[in-house]
Order: sequence, then structure tokens, then C-alpha cells
Amino acid sequence: MVRNAEIDVPDAQALNDTIAAAEQAALRDDAQKDAPLAAWAVAYEAFGTKANRTPCSAAALLKRVRKHGSLPRISPLVDAYNAVSVLYGVPIGGEDLDLYQGVPRLLIAKGAEPFDTIEQGEMVTEHPEPGEVILCDDGGVTCRRWNWRQGRRTMVTVDTRAMWLVLEALGPMSAKQMTAIGEHLMGLIQALCPGARIETARIDESTTSRVP
Repeated sequence: MVRNAEIDVPDAQALNDTIAAAEQAALRDDAQKDAPLAAWAVAYEAFGTKANRTPCSAAALLKRVRKHGSLPRISPLVDAYNAVSVLYGVPIGGEDLDLYQGVPRLLIAKGAEPFDTIEQGEMVTEHPEPGEVILCDDGGVTCRRWNWRQGRRTMVTVDTRAMWLVLEALGPMSAKQMTAIGEHLMGLIQALCPGARIETARIDESTTSRVP
């Protein structure tokens, strides 16, 4: 979690280097990156989602880079976690914590939960499929199909000052690897937002935690 993040980028060399490394890595086969993505595809299939049609966020970014040759440029903070996501094959989501209603939670959808998104340039409200894994708060779904598509209501923008970042991993990715990936991302954030306060927490099957 990042708080009071005023972006000040006098020298974005670390971010530029990571973006370049991610774009280069996307164009070559990498067993360390491909194994975690394959595990996500299996997980998606388990709750009835076709991973080739609606892939996890890291796989979708990887596909986009391979198609267009570069990562999309959105804003420095979003570009940072997108680059780290592609570089390591780890889904990473960023949410504006100040826009959350209540505590974030990962649930199995009943199918009636509202999800705000854009279709053909227009704001629309969708609903997840029953049995779908969703991230939500008291106001509705903030991310569908675990980490496939984020909603608009809590999206990170240039006005975001408190951000919640979620780095997710399945079996092939070890805790040690995830710690190193998190440290890489934190280094980029600290370079972009020198005055930011960063708090971290690890959540797995042996822990119960909540965002403060």
C-alpha cells in the first residue's frame, strides 16, 4: 500500500530501464515467466473461464506487447507496475484506496454484484457470472475474474494519493521470488514518489489479513 504519493520524476531512468527490459523479455520464451502464467490459466479454467479468451492481467499485457511491440503508457505509477508484471509474469493490480467503500475482499460471485466498466466508449454496469472469483468492496466489484479486468470506480489516476497494489502468485512462484519482485516494484515507486510511505503485507493460505 502506498500513501501520499506525489509523483516527482526528475529522472525516470529506473522506470525506463524496467519498461525496456519488460518489452524485450516479452519477445522471448522464458520458463520462469511462462510457468506462473500457465498456472493462472489452469486456475481460470477451474472456475469456468476460458483463459485464452479472458486471460489474467499479466498474460493480457504480455500478449499486447507481443502484438504491438511495446507496453501501453498510462501514467508513471501504472507503467511501473505494468512493466514489473510483464517482466516477471505476475498479475499486479493497482487501486485507489481512497475510493474504496469498506474493506477490499476476494469472493466467489453470486452474479448480482455491480461492475462499472466501459464498452464502446460508454460507461456501463455489468455483472459477474455466478461462481466467478471477484475482488470487491461494499460498492461492488472492483476487479472481475480474479485479476482479469479492473473497474473504473477505483482505478488509479494522476490524482491518486493512496494506492493499494496487489501482487498475486500461484504454485510455481515462490515466496522468495515474490519478495524480490515486490522489492523491485517498491524501488520504482520510491524513485517516482520520494515522499511516499509504503506498507507491505503477505497474505497466503496460512494468514488472515486486511488492508488497514
